[in-house]
Formats: sequence, C-alpha cells, structure tokens
Amino acid sequence: MLLPQERIPWILRFPVFRREVLFRVEDGKPSVYLTFDDGPIPESTPWLLKTLEEHGAKATFFMVADNARRYPELFRAVVKAGHAVGNHTFHHIPPFRQSTDEMLADVRLAEETFLRLKAQDLRLNLFRPPHGLILRRQQKALSEAGYRIVMFDLNTLDYRADRTPEAILASVKANVRPGCIINLHDSLKSIEKLKRCLPEILDYLVSQGYAMAPLSFR
Repeated sequence: MLLPQERIPWILRFPVFRREVLFRVEDGKPSVYLTFDDGPIPESTPWLLKTLEEHGAKATFFMVADNARRYPELFRAVVKAGHAVGNHTFHHIPPFRQSTDEMLADVRLAEETFLRLKAQDLRLNLFRPPHGLILRRQQKALSEAGYRIVMFDLNTLDYRADRTPEAILASVKANVRPGCIINLHDSLKSIEKLKRCLPEILDYLVSQGYAMAPLSFR
C-alpha cells in the first residue's frame, strides 16, 4: 500500500484497510495531529521542539529507534515536552524488503530500545511504517500484535527536493480539516524548509481554531 501525495486517495480508505489503519481522527473535535517521522537528530529535533513550544502545539514523533539510541537526550527531550512517541522501526527498512517476521522483529527491537531509554511507563502502541508502505499481511500481523497503525490524511511531501516551503504551506492551507493527521519529517531533507514555513503553518492552524494534540490510543 503506497501513500503517494497530499490528500490520501479514497481507495486507500476502503474498509479493508480502515479496520487496522488510521488515516484521520474522526471524533468531531477541532484538532489536528502533527506527526514528524525519522528523528531524532541534533540538526532538526531541538528546533522543532522549540518552535512547537512557542506555539503551544503538541505532536507525535514517529522515531527511528537507531536514531533514538544514538541521541538519547533528544528522545527524552521529546517525551519531557509532552509529545507522543511512535514506532518507526529500528532500521527504517522498506517493508517490501522484509518478511512479516523480520518486520515484526524490527518493530519490537525499536520498542525495546525506547523502553530502555526511559524508565517510567511509556505507551508505545503507535506505529508508522517506513516510507508509508505496508503489505497487507504485515498490516494484519502488526494489528494482531497490538500496534495501532497510523498513516496520514495529509502528506506535505516536505522530504522531496522539489518541494518548496511555499508549497508545503499552501498544501496545509488547502487540505487541512478537523481530525487531519499531517505528515512532516524530523530530518535533514526537511528541516531547512520547515524553518521557513512551520511557524506560518502553526500560526495558520491556531488562527483557524485548531488545537494541535498528540495522538493517543489505548
């Protein structure tokens, strides 16, 4: 299942997927859900945390556990700031290059890494597959293992070399709606663009009456 760009096509929201995959939070609340994939890294994460704090925004960081292992102080800073942590695997290998058992092992290794980095209770049932790709059998196995698979309602494409800060901002303004899960990246590919547009995105969301909350599912 490939999630290509901006507003996710309706066919990928068909009930066979929606039983196990979340694209949007449809609870009637005026909230949007910012998600940042791939971190934490020192070139990006501290600036994101500072900017989110300045705007009173909370987010969900889908972390690559190997990055969290290398930068444990950034992992703890994200948690201390009140953001949610999601599992983005340990090695960030595309699911189609792994068997279901190999993918599950990588996801569980990531969870074990996060728990070692933080002694107190930390709920880690949120999962986003690398590159927005997941096979149906992997999807089923992860759901049965207790993970909540989170995709996104809006893909900003901030990681693409041809994507400008202006285009990222325009995409959010054109496509955001209540319950929208917005995909961004905590990465070297995105950070310089986000420095130019994320404050404006946050200001716009506040002006439209949106709360920005972390994802949380029991």
